[in-house]
Amino acid sequence: MNLAMAPETVARWQFGITTVYHFLFVPLTISLAALTAGLETAWVRTGKEKYFHATKFWGKLFLINIAMGVVTGIVQEFQFGMNWSDYSRFVGDVFGAPLAMEALIAFFFESTFIGLWIFGWDKLPKKLHCACIWIVSLGTVLSGYFILAANSWMQHPVAYKIDKKAGKAQLTDIREALTQHTTLVVAAHTLTAAFLTGAAFMIGISCFHLWRAKRAQDAGELPDEKQRKRIGVMRTSLRTGLVIAVIAGLGTALSGDELGQVMFEQQPMKMASAEALWDTQNPASFSAFAVGDVDQGRNSVEVEIPGLLSFLAHHNFHEAVPGINDIAAHEAELYGGAPRDYMPNIFMTFWAFRLMITFGMASFAFALVGLWLTRGRRRLAPRFRTGEDEVPRLMLTAERELNPTLTAWFWRIGVVTMGFPLIANSFGWIFTEMGRQPWVVNGLMRTADAVSPGVSTAQVVTSMSVFTLLYAVLAVVEVRLMAKYAGAGPDVAETPPVKDPQLRAPHGTGTGSDEDADAGKPLSFAY
Repeated sequence: MNLAMAPETVARWQFGITTVYHFLFVPLTISLAALTAGLETAWVRTGKEKYFHATKFWGKLFLINIAMGVVTGIVQEFQFGMNWSDYSRFVGDVFGAPLAMEALIAFFFESTFIGLWIFGWDKLPKKLHCACIWIVSLGTVLSGYFILAANSWMQHPVAYKIDKKAGKAQLTDIREALTQHTTLVVAAHTLTAAFLTGAAFMIGISCFHLWRAKRAQDAGELPDEKQRKRIGVMRTSLRTGLVIAVIAGLGTALSGDELGQVMFEQQPMKMASAEALWDTQNPASFSAFAVGDVDQGRNSVEVEIPGLLSFLAHHNFHEAVPGINDIAAHEAELYGGAPRDYMPNIFMTFWAFRLMITFGMASFAFALVGLWLTRGRRRLAPRFRTGEDEVPRLMLTAERELNPTLTAWFWRIGVVTMGFPLIANSFGWIFTEMGRQPWVVNGLMRTADAVSPGVSTAQVVTSMSVFTLLYAVLAVVEVRLMAKYAGAGPDVAETPPVKDPQLRAPHGTGTGSDEDADAGKPLSFAY
Protein backbone atom coordinates (compact mmCIF):
# COMPACT_ATOMS: atom_id res chain seq x y z
CA MET A 1 0.00 0.00 0.00
CA ASN A 2 1.35 3.41 -1.00
CA LEU A 3 1.40 5.59 2.13
CA ALA A 4 1.35 8.67 -0.14
CA MET A 5 -2.29 7.89 -0.94
CA ALA A 6 -4.87 10.28 0.51
CA PRO A 7 -6.64 9.15 3.70
CA GLU A 8 -9.91 9.40 1.78
CA THR A 9 -8.75 6.79 -0.75
CA VAL A 10 -7.52 4.34 1.87
CA ALA A 11 -10.66 4.85 3.98
CA ARG A 12 -12.77 4.05 0.92
CA TRP A 13 -10.76 0.88 0.35
CA GLN A 14 -11.30 -0.17 3.96
CA PHE A 15 -15.02 0.48 3.92
CA GLY A 16 -15.34 -1.22 0.55
CA ILE A 17 -13.56 -4.36 1.76
CA THR A 18 -15.64 -4.61 4.93
CA THR A 19 -18.90 -3.88 3.10
CA VAL A 20 -18.42 -6.45 0.35
CA TYR A 21 -17.27 -9.05 2.87
CA HIS A 22 -20.20 -8.36 5.21
CA PHE A 23 -22.72 -8.49 2.39
CA LEU A 24 -21.71 -12.03 1.56
CA PHE A 25 -23.62 -13.05 4.70
CA VAL A 26 -26.56 -10.64 4.64
CA PRO A 27 -28.53 -12.10 1.67
CA LEU A 28 -27.96 -15.65 2.91
CA THR A 29 -29.17 -14.68 6.38
CA ILE A 30 -32.35 -13.06 5.04
CA SER A 31 -33.22 -15.89 2.66
CA LEU A 32 -32.20 -18.88 4.80
CA ALA A 33 -34.26 -17.56 7.72
CA ALA A 34 -37.39 -17.45 5.55
CA LEU A 35 -36.66 -20.77 3.83
CA THR A 36 -36.10 -22.46 7.20
CA ALA A 37 -39.35 -20.95 8.48
CA GLY A 38 -41.20 -22.22 5.42
CA LEU A 39 -39.84 -25.75 5.85
CA GLU A 40 -40.78 -25.80 9.54
CA THR A 41 -44.26 -24.60 8.64
CA ALA A 42 -44.55 -27.53 6.22
CA TRP A 43 -43.49 -29.91 9.02
CA VAL A 44 -46.00 -28.43 11.49
CA ARG A 45 -48.82 -28.67 8.95
CA THR A 46 -48.04 -32.15 7.55
CA GLY A 47 -46.05 -33.87 10.27
CA LYS A 48 -43.71 -35.36 7.63
CA GLU A 49 -40.23 -36.11 8.91
CA LYS A 50 -38.50 -34.94 5.73
CA TYR A 51 -39.59 -31.38 6.46
CA PHE A 52 -38.35 -31.64 10.04
CA HIS A 53 -34.94 -32.89 8.94
CA ALA A 54 -34.77 -30.23 6.23
CA THR A 55 -35.61 -27.54 8.79
CA LYS A 56 -32.86 -28.67 11.14
CA PHE A 57 -30.32 -28.96 8.33
CA TRP A 58 -30.86 -25.58 6.70
CA GLY A 59 -31.44 -23.97 10.09
CA LYS A 60 -27.98 -25.08 11.20
CA LEU A 61 -26.38 -23.44 8.14
CA PHE A 62 -28.47 -20.34 8.78
CA LEU A 63 -27.15 -20.06 12.35
CA ILE A 64 -23.53 -20.32 11.21
CA ASN A 65 -24.13 -17.62 8.63
CA ILE A 66 -25.96 -15.15 10.88
CA ALA A 67 -23.24 -15.36 13.52
CA MET A 68 -20.61 -14.37 10.96
CA GLY A 69 -22.84 -11.61 9.61
CA VAL A 70 -23.27 -10.01 13.03
CA VAL A 71 -19.53 -10.07 13.73
CA THR A 72 -18.57 -8.45 10.43
CA GLY A 73 -21.41 -5.91 10.51
CA ILE A 74 -20.35 -4.36 13.81
CA VAL A 75 -17.03 -3.25 12.31
CA GLN A 76 -18.80 -1.13 9.70
CA GLU A 77 -20.54 0.99 12.32
CA PHE A 78 -17.24 1.68 14.07
CA GLN A 79 -15.81 3.05 10.83
CA PHE A 80 -18.35 5.86 10.74
CA GLY A 81 -16.68 7.31 13.82
CA MET A 82 -13.11 6.30 13.07
CA ASN A 83 -12.67 7.11 9.38
CA TRP A 84 -15.73 9.20 8.50
CA SER A 85 -16.30 11.52 11.45
CA ASP A 86 -17.08 14.58 9.30
CA TYR A 87 -19.71 12.56 7.45
CA SER A 88 -21.20 11.33 10.76
CA ARG A 89 -21.25 14.87 12.11
CA PHE A 90 -23.01 16.23 9.02
CA VAL A 91 -25.69 13.54 8.51
CA GLY A 92 -25.80 11.87 11.91
CA ASP A 93 -29.22 13.28 12.78
CA VAL A 94 -30.64 11.77 9.57
CA PHE A 95 -28.54 8.67 8.96
CA GLY A 96 -28.64 7.64 12.61
CA ALA A 97 -32.44 7.34 12.74
CA PRO A 98 -32.86 4.23 10.55
CA LEU A 99 -29.70 2.71 12.06
CA ALA A 100 -31.16 3.14 15.55
CA MET A 101 -34.45 1.59 14.43
CA GLU A 102 -32.53 -1.33 12.96
CA ALA A 103 -30.82 -1.98 16.29
CA LEU A 104 -33.83 -1.38 18.56
CA ILE A 105 -36.49 -3.17 16.50
CA ALA A 106 -35.01 -5.55 13.94
CA PHE A 107 -32.01 -6.77 15.90
CA PHE A 108 -34.21 -7.22 18.98
CA PHE A 109 -36.47 -9.55 17.01
CA GLU A 110 -33.52 -11.50 15.65
CA SER A 111 -31.51 -11.88 18.87
CA THR A 112 -34.44 -12.65 21.18
CA PHE A 113 -36.46 -15.06 19.09
CA ILE A 114 -33.49 -16.86 17.61
CA GLY A 115 -32.61 -17.94 21.14
CA LEU A 116 -36.15 -19.21 21.72
CA TRP A 117 -35.97 -21.09 18.43
CA ILE A 118 -32.60 -22.71 19.15
CA PHE A 119 -33.43 -23.90 22.65
CA GLY A 120 -37.17 -24.33 22.37
CA TRP A 121 -37.51 -27.43 20.19
CA ASP A 122 -38.65 -29.59 23.10
CA LYS A 123 -39.85 -26.73 25.31
CA LEU A 124 -42.36 -24.83 23.15
CA PRO A 125 -45.49 -25.98 21.31
CA LYS A 126 -44.82 -26.60 17.63
CA LYS A 127 -46.80 -23.65 16.35
CA LEU A 128 -45.26 -21.26 18.86
CA HIS A 129 -41.79 -22.56 18.04
CA CYS A 130 -42.47 -22.10 14.33
CA ALA A 131 -43.69 -18.56 15.00
CA CYS A 132 -40.30 -17.79 16.58
CA ILE A 133 -38.37 -18.48 13.37
CA TRP A 134 -40.90 -16.45 11.38
CA ILE A 135 -40.28 -13.51 13.74
CA VAL A 136 -36.54 -13.99 13.25
CA SER A 137 -37.14 -13.91 9.50
CA LEU A 138 -39.17 -10.72 9.87
CA GLY A 139 -36.31 -9.24 11.89
CA THR A 140 -33.78 -9.99 9.15
CA VAL A 141 -36.00 -8.36 6.53
CA LEU A 142 -36.59 -5.28 8.70
CA SER A 143 -32.89 -5.05 9.45
CA GLY A 144 -32.10 -5.05 5.75
CA TYR A 145 -34.86 -2.54 5.02
CA PHE A 146 -33.66 0.01 7.60
CA ILE A 147 -30.08 -0.20 6.34
CA LEU A 148 -31.27 0.18 2.75
CA ALA A 149 -33.36 3.20 3.77
CA ALA A 150 -30.24 4.84 5.19
CA ASN A 151 -28.24 4.06 2.06
CA SER A 152 -31.07 5.24 -0.20
CA TRP A 153 -31.04 8.58 1.59
CA MET A 154 -27.37 8.90 0.65
CA GLN A 155 -28.31 8.15 -2.98
CA HIS A 156 -31.32 10.50 -2.95
CA PRO A 157 -31.56 12.75 0.13
CA VAL A 158 -35.11 13.75 1.09
CA ALA A 159 -37.01 14.97 4.18
CA TYR A 160 -34.19 17.09 5.57
CA LYS A 161 -33.14 20.68 6.15
CA ILE A 162 -29.68 22.16 6.57
CA ASP A 163 -28.96 23.81 9.89
CA LYS A 164 -26.47 26.43 8.68
CA LYS A 165 -25.49 27.46 12.18
CA ALA A 166 -24.64 23.90 13.25
CA GLY A 167 -23.45 22.95 9.78
CA LYS A 168 -25.36 19.70 9.52
CA ALA A 169 -28.47 18.10 8.06
CA GLN A 170 -31.56 17.57 10.19
CA LEU A 171 -34.37 15.08 9.60
CA THR A 172 -37.80 16.61 9.04
CA ASP A 173 -39.97 13.57 8.22
CA ILE A 174 -38.95 10.05 9.22
CA ARG A 175 -41.88 8.53 7.35
CA GLU A 176 -40.80 10.08 4.06
CA ALA A 177 -37.19 9.08 4.65
CA LEU A 178 -38.20 5.46 5.22
CA THR A 179 -40.76 5.18 2.43
CA GLN A 180 -39.41 7.30 -0.41
CA HIS A 181 -39.67 5.68 -3.85
CA THR A 182 -35.92 5.06 -3.99
CA THR A 183 -36.00 3.05 -0.77
CA LEU A 184 -38.97 0.95 -1.86
CA VAL A 185 -37.42 0.04 -5.20
CA VAL A 186 -33.97 -0.61 -3.75
CA ALA A 187 -35.47 -2.80 -1.01
CA ALA A 188 -37.49 -4.80 -3.54
CA HIS A 189 -34.42 -5.36 -5.71
CA THR A 190 -32.10 -6.25 -2.83
CA LEU A 191 -34.53 -8.58 -1.06
CA THR A 192 -35.45 -10.50 -4.21
CA ALA A 193 -31.74 -10.82 -4.96
CA ALA A 194 -31.26 -12.14 -1.42
CA PHE A 195 -33.85 -14.88 -2.00
CA LEU A 196 -32.19 -15.75 -5.30
CA THR A 197 -28.94 -16.10 -3.34
CA GLY A 198 -30.46 -18.42 -0.73
CA ALA A 199 -32.26 -20.48 -3.37
CA ALA A 200 -29.05 -20.95 -5.37
CA PHE A 201 -27.28 -21.96 -2.15
CA MET A 202 -30.00 -24.54 -1.45
CA ILE A 203 -29.89 -25.81 -5.05
CA GLY A 204 -26.12 -26.18 -5.02
CA ILE A 205 -25.92 -28.17 -1.80
CA SER A 206 -28.87 -30.33 -2.82
CA CYS A 207 -27.22 -31.03 -6.19
CA PHE A 208 -24.03 -32.04 -4.42
CA HIS A 209 -25.77 -34.63 -2.24
CA LEU A 210 -27.95 -35.99 -5.03
CA TRP A 211 -24.96 -36.19 -7.34
CA ARG A 212 -23.09 -38.13 -4.67
CA ALA A 213 -26.06 -40.48 -4.31
CA LYS A 214 -26.15 -41.00 -8.07
CA ARG A 215 -22.46 -41.89 -8.17
CA ALA A 216 -23.00 -44.34 -5.34
CA GLN A 217 -25.80 -45.92 -7.38
CA ASP A 218 -23.56 -46.16 -10.43
CA ALA A 219 -20.94 -47.90 -8.28
CA GLY A 220 -23.52 -50.55 -7.32
CA GLU A 221 -23.94 -49.50 -3.69
CA LEU A 222 -27.30 -50.31 -2.11
CA PRO A 223 -28.64 -47.42 -0.01
CA ASP A 224 -29.78 -48.01 3.54
CA GLU A 225 -32.76 -46.42 5.27
CA LYS A 226 -30.81 -43.35 6.40
CA GLN A 227 -29.51 -42.72 2.90
CA ARG A 228 -33.02 -42.95 1.48
CA LYS A 229 -34.29 -40.41 4.00
CA ARG A 230 -31.37 -38.12 3.28
CA ILE A 231 -32.09 -38.26 -0.45
CA GLY A 232 -35.75 -37.47 0.24
CA VAL A 233 -34.75 -34.36 2.18
CA MET A 234 -32.39 -33.22 -0.58
CA ARG A 235 -34.98 -33.87 -3.28
CA THR A 236 -37.48 -31.68 -1.44
CA SER A 237 -34.83 -29.01 -0.91
CA LEU A 238 -33.85 -29.06 -4.58
CA ARG A 239 -37.39 -28.55 -5.76
CA THR A 240 -37.98 -25.80 -3.18
CA GLY A 241 -34.80 -24.02 -4.22
CA LEU A 242 -35.67 -24.20 -7.92
CA VAL A 243 -39.13 -22.70 -7.38
CA ILE A 244 -37.84 -19.89 -5.14
CA ALA A 245 -34.98 -19.12 -7.55
CA VAL A 246 -37.37 -18.70 -10.48
CA ILE A 247 -39.73 -16.44 -8.50
CA ALA A 248 -36.91 -14.42 -6.94
CA GLY A 249 -34.99 -14.18 -10.22
CA LEU A 250 -38.03 -12.80 -12.00
CA GLY A 251 -38.59 -10.34 -9.14
CA THR A 252 -34.94 -9.26 -9.27
CA ALA A 253 -35.18 -8.57 -13.00
CA LEU A 254 -38.43 -6.58 -12.73
CA SER A 255 -37.31 -4.56 -9.72
CA GLY A 256 -33.94 -3.98 -11.40
CA ASP A 257 -35.69 -2.51 -14.42
CA GLU A 258 -37.66 -0.15 -12.16
CA LEU A 259 -34.51 0.75 -10.22
CA GLY A 260 -32.72 1.56 -13.46
CA GLN A 261 -35.39 4.09 -14.38
CA VAL A 262 -35.18 5.66 -10.92
CA MET A 263 -31.39 5.96 -11.25
CA PHE A 264 -31.69 7.53 -14.72
CA GLU A 265 -33.79 10.27 -13.10
CA GLN A 266 -31.87 10.72 -9.84
CA GLN A 267 -28.27 9.78 -10.74
CA PRO A 268 -27.88 10.06 -14.50
CA MET A 269 -24.07 9.98 -14.25
CA LYS A 270 -24.18 6.55 -12.61
CA MET A 271 -26.31 5.06 -15.35
CA ALA A 272 -24.39 6.77 -18.16
CA SER A 273 -21.23 5.27 -16.69
CA ALA A 274 -22.90 1.88 -16.49
CA GLU A 275 -23.45 2.07 -20.26
CA ALA A 276 -20.18 3.86 -21.14
CA LEU A 277 -22.39 6.45 -22.84
CA TRP A 278 -19.99 9.35 -23.36
CA ASP A 279 -22.22 11.69 -25.35
CA THR A 280 -25.96 12.31 -25.29
CA GLN A 281 -27.76 10.13 -27.81
CA ASN A 282 -31.27 10.27 -29.24
CA PRO A 283 -32.16 7.43 -29.40
CA ALA A 284 -29.55 5.82 -27.14
CA SER A 285 -28.04 2.43 -27.87
CA PHE A 286 -27.26 -0.18 -25.21
CA SER A 287 -23.56 -1.09 -25.06
CA ALA A 288 -23.40 -4.86 -24.90
CA PHE A 289 -19.62 -4.62 -24.87
CA ALA A 290 -17.31 -1.62 -24.74
CA VAL A 291 -13.82 -0.57 -23.78
CA GLY A 292 -13.84 3.04 -22.63
CA ASP A 293 -11.07 5.61 -23.06
CA VAL A 294 -11.51 7.99 -20.15
CA ASP A 295 -8.84 10.48 -21.29
CA GLN A 296 -10.33 10.97 -24.75
CA GLY A 297 -13.98 10.55 -23.76
CA ARG A 298 -14.81 7.85 -26.27
CA ASN A 299 -15.00 4.08 -26.60
CA SER A 300 -12.26 2.35 -28.54
CA VAL A 301 -14.27 -0.88 -28.91
CA GLU A 302 -18.04 -1.01 -28.83
CA VAL A 303 -20.91 -3.43 -29.62
CA GLU A 304 -24.33 -1.75 -29.39
CA ILE A 305 -28.02 -2.66 -29.52
CA PRO A 306 -29.83 0.32 -31.11
CA GLY A 307 -32.52 2.06 -29.04
CA LEU A 308 -32.40 -0.35 -26.12
CA LEU A 309 -30.91 2.11 -23.62
CA SER A 310 -33.69 4.61 -24.37
CA PHE A 311 -36.21 1.86 -23.65
CA LEU A 312 -34.52 0.90 -20.38
CA ALA A 313 -34.43 4.52 -19.27
CA HIS A 314 -37.86 5.71 -20.40
CA HIS A 315 -39.73 2.64 -21.71
CA ASN A 316 -39.65 3.97 -25.27
CA PHE A 317 -37.12 3.56 -28.08
CA HIS A 318 -36.67 7.18 -29.15
CA GLU A 319 -36.12 9.44 -26.10
CA ALA A 320 -32.71 10.99 -25.49
CA VAL A 321 -30.36 9.78 -22.75
CA PRO A 322 -27.68 12.22 -21.46
CA GLY A 323 -24.03 11.19 -21.77
CA ILE A 324 -21.08 11.29 -19.37
CA ASN A 325 -19.43 14.38 -20.89
CA ASP A 326 -22.61 16.47 -20.84
CA ILE A 327 -23.55 15.45 -17.29
CA ALA A 328 -20.03 16.11 -15.99
CA ALA A 329 -19.95 19.55 -17.62
CA HIS A 330 -23.33 20.42 -16.09
CA GLU A 331 -22.26 19.32 -12.58
CA ALA A 332 -18.97 21.21 -12.87
CA GLU A 333 -20.90 24.36 -13.75
CA LEU A 334 -23.33 23.75 -10.88
CA TYR A 335 -20.88 22.78 -8.11
CA GLY A 336 -17.52 24.08 -9.37
CA GLY A 337 -14.36 22.31 -10.41
CA ALA A 338 -13.45 20.45 -13.61
CA PRO A 339 -15.84 18.06 -15.43
CA ARG A 340 -13.40 15.20 -14.90
CA ASP A 341 -13.90 15.58 -11.11
CA TYR A 342 -17.49 14.35 -11.48
CA MET A 343 -16.72 11.20 -13.44
CA PRO A 344 -16.61 7.90 -11.53
CA ASN A 345 -14.38 5.01 -12.56
CA ILE A 346 -16.02 4.23 -15.90
CA PHE A 347 -14.31 0.89 -16.43
CA MET A 348 -15.36 -0.39 -12.99
CA THR A 349 -18.96 0.83 -13.15
CA PHE A 350 -19.44 -0.48 -16.69
CA TRP A 351 -18.19 -4.00 -15.95
CA ALA A 352 -19.60 -4.23 -12.43
CA PHE A 353 -23.04 -3.51 -13.86
CA ARG A 354 -22.71 -6.24 -16.49
CA LEU A 355 -21.19 -8.83 -14.18
CA MET A 356 -23.99 -8.22 -11.68
CA ILE A 357 -26.60 -8.96 -14.33
CA THR A 358 -24.69 -11.90 -15.86
CA PHE A 359 -24.10 -13.83 -12.65
CA GLY A 360 -27.54 -13.10 -11.24
CA MET A 361 -29.46 -14.11 -14.32
CA ALA A 362 -27.31 -17.23 -14.82
CA SER A 363 -28.76 -18.66 -11.60
CA PHE A 364 -32.26 -17.68 -12.71
CA ALA A 365 -31.76 -19.41 -16.08
CA PHE A 366 -30.40 -22.55 -14.43
CA ALA A 367 -33.45 -22.68 -12.13
CA LEU A 368 -35.76 -22.42 -15.13
CA VAL A 369 -33.98 -25.34 -16.80
CA GLY A 370 -34.10 -27.31 -13.56
CA LEU A 371 -37.84 -26.80 -13.18
CA TRP A 372 -38.38 -27.96 -16.74
CA LEU A 373 -36.23 -31.06 -16.27
CA THR A 374 -38.01 -31.98 -13.03
CA ARG A 375 -41.52 -31.30 -14.31
CA GLY A 376 -44.20 -33.95 -13.83
CA ARG A 377 -42.60 -37.36 -13.55
CA ARG A 378 -39.30 -36.34 -15.10
CA ARG A 379 -37.20 -36.02 -11.97
CA LEU A 380 -33.51 -35.35 -11.69
CA ALA A 381 -33.55 -36.19 -8.00
CA PRO A 382 -32.85 -39.86 -7.21
CA ARG A 383 -35.85 -41.94 -6.20
CA PHE A 384 -36.28 -45.41 -4.77
CA ARG A 385 -38.36 -48.15 -6.26
CA THR A 386 -38.70 -51.83 -5.43
CA GLY A 387 -38.17 -54.10 -8.41
CA GLU A 388 -39.54 -57.56 -9.05
CA ASP A 389 -36.78 -59.04 -6.88
CA GLU A 390 -37.89 -56.82 -3.96
CA VAL A 391 -34.39 -55.33 -3.67
CA PRO A 392 -34.41 -51.52 -3.15
CA ARG A 393 -33.08 -49.85 -6.28
CA LEU A 394 -32.08 -46.23 -6.68
CA MET A 395 -33.78 -44.66 -9.69
CA LEU A 396 -33.61 -41.26 -11.31
CA THR A 397 -37.29 -41.25 -12.23
CA ALA A 398 -40.45 -43.10 -11.36
CA GLU A 399 -40.77 -44.47 -14.90
CA ARG A 400 -37.69 -43.68 -16.95
CA GLU A 401 -34.22 -42.23 -16.47
CA LEU A 402 -33.11 -38.99 -18.00
CA ASN A 403 -29.99 -38.81 -20.15
CA PRO A 404 -27.12 -39.76 -17.77
CA THR A 405 -24.77 -37.23 -19.37
CA LEU A 406 -27.35 -34.48 -19.00
CA THR A 407 -27.93 -35.25 -15.33
CA ALA A 408 -24.20 -35.33 -14.62
CA TRP A 409 -23.84 -31.85 -16.12
CA PHE A 410 -26.90 -30.68 -14.20
CA TRP A 411 -25.35 -31.65 -10.85
CA ARG A 412 -22.03 -30.01 -11.74
CA ILE A 413 -23.61 -26.77 -12.94
CA GLY A 414 -25.88 -26.67 -9.89
CA VAL A 415 -22.89 -26.86 -7.55
CA VAL A 416 -20.89 -24.26 -9.50
CA THR A 417 -23.73 -21.72 -9.80
CA MET A 418 -24.31 -21.87 -6.04
CA GLY A 419 -22.01 -18.88 -5.61
CA PHE A 420 -23.12 -16.88 -8.65
CA PRO A 421 -25.65 -14.66 -6.81
CA LEU A 422 -23.04 -13.88 -4.15
CA ILE A 423 -20.75 -12.60 -6.90
CA ALA A 424 -23.64 -10.66 -8.43
CA ASN A 425 -24.44 -9.05 -5.05
CA SER A 426 -20.84 -7.94 -4.59
CA PHE A 427 -20.61 -6.37 -8.03
CA GLY A 428 -24.00 -4.76 -7.45
CA TRP A 429 -22.75 -2.94 -4.36
CA ILE A 430 -19.49 -1.99 -6.08
CA PHE A 431 -21.49 -0.46 -8.93
CA THR A 432 -23.92 1.30 -6.58
CA GLU A 433 -21.25 2.92 -4.42
CA MET A 434 -18.56 3.65 -7.01
CA GLY A 435 -21.10 4.99 -9.49
CA ARG A 436 -22.11 7.67 -6.94
CA GLN A 437 -18.63 9.19 -6.73
CA PRO A 438 -17.50 11.86 -6.05
CA TRP A 439 -20.52 12.17 -3.74
CA VAL A 440 -20.92 10.44 -0.38
CA VAL A 441 -24.36 12.09 -0.12
CA ASN A 442 -25.56 12.82 -3.61
CA GLY A 443 -25.50 16.57 -4.30
CA LEU A 444 -24.81 17.48 -0.66
CA MET A 445 -21.44 16.18 0.50
CA ARG A 446 -18.40 14.99 -1.39
CA THR A 447 -16.43 11.95 -0.29
CA ALA A 448 -13.27 14.01 0.11
CA ASP A 449 -15.06 16.21 2.68
CA ALA A 450 -16.43 13.28 4.70
CA VAL A 451 -13.24 11.64 5.94
CA SER A 452 -11.99 12.13 9.51
CA PRO A 453 -9.55 15.09 9.56
CA GLY A 454 -7.46 13.75 12.44
CA VAL A 455 -6.80 10.31 10.97
CA SER A 456 -3.62 9.80 8.97
CA THR A 457 -3.11 7.52 6.00
CA ALA A 458 -0.77 5.30 8.02
CA GLN A 459 -3.44 4.80 10.71
CA VAL A 460 -6.09 3.82 8.18
CA VAL A 461 -3.64 1.47 6.44
CA THR A 462 -2.87 -0.19 9.76
CA SER A 463 -6.52 -0.72 10.70
CA MET A 464 -7.37 -1.88 7.17
CA SER A 465 -4.55 -4.42 7.23
CA VAL A 466 -5.63 -5.78 10.61
CA PHE A 467 -9.29 -6.04 9.57
CA THR A 468 -8.43 -7.67 6.25
CA LEU A 469 -6.23 -10.24 7.98
CA LEU A 470 -8.95 -10.90 10.57
CA TYR A 471 -11.56 -11.30 7.85
CA ALA A 472 -9.30 -13.74 6.03
CA VAL A 473 -9.15 -15.88 9.19
CA LEU A 474 -12.93 -15.63 9.62
CA ALA A 475 -13.39 -16.61 5.98
CA VAL A 476 -11.43 -19.81 6.58
CA VAL A 477 -13.53 -20.54 9.66
CA GLU A 478 -16.77 -19.85 7.79
CA VAL A 479 -15.89 -21.98 4.79
CA ARG A 480 -14.72 -24.90 6.93
CA LEU A 481 -17.83 -24.81 9.11
CA MET A 482 -20.16 -24.55 6.13
CA ALA A 483 -18.32 -27.30 4.25
CA LYS A 484 -18.36 -29.57 7.30
CA TYR A 485 -22.06 -29.29 8.11
CA ALA A 486 -23.30 -28.90 4.53
CA GLY A 487 -21.24 -31.89 3.40
CA ALA A 488 -22.47 -34.05 6.26
CA GLY A 489 -26.06 -33.63 5.13
CA PRO A 490 -29.18 -33.72 7.32
CA ASP A 491 -29.14 -35.79 10.52
CA VAL A 492 -32.03 -38.09 9.67
CA ALA A 493 -31.44 -40.15 12.82
CA GLU A 494 -32.80 -37.30 14.95
CA THR A 495 -36.35 -37.95 16.08
CA PRO A 496 -38.80 -35.04 15.85
CA PRO A 497 -40.86 -34.13 18.91
CA VAL A 498 -43.81 -36.52 19.15
CA LYS A 499 -46.22 -34.07 20.74
CA ASP A 500 -46.27 -30.53 22.05
CA PRO A 501 -44.84 -29.99 25.53
CA GLN A 502 -47.51 -29.62 28.18
CA LEU A 503 -47.67 -26.51 30.34
CA ARG A 504 -46.59 -27.30 33.84
CA ALA A 505 -48.71 -26.58 36.91
CA PRO A 506 -47.43 -23.88 39.30
CA HIS A 507 -44.86 -25.11 41.80
CA GLY A 508 -46.48 -26.94 44.68
CA THR A 509 -49.84 -27.53 42.96
CA GLY A 510 -48.98 -30.44 40.66
CA THR A 511 -47.59 -33.90 41.10
CA GLY A 512 -44.04 -32.73 40.79
CA SER A 513 -43.19 -35.52 38.35
CA ASP A 514 -41.92 -33.18 35.60
CA GLU A 515 -39.72 -31.26 38.00
CA ASP A 516 -38.35 -34.46 39.52
CA ALA A 517 -37.59 -35.89 36.09
CA ASP A 518 -35.58 -32.81 35.11
CA ALA A 519 -33.88 -32.32 38.47
CA GLY A 520 -30.64 -34.04 37.49
CA LYS A 521 -30.42 -32.64 33.96
CA PRO A 522 -28.13 -29.71 33.00
CA LEU A 523 -29.72 -26.52 31.73
CA SER A 524 -30.21 -26.68 27.97
CA PHE A 525 -28.69 -23.21 27.57
CA ALA A 526 -25.70 -23.79 29.86
CA TYR A 527 -22.28 -23.84 28.19
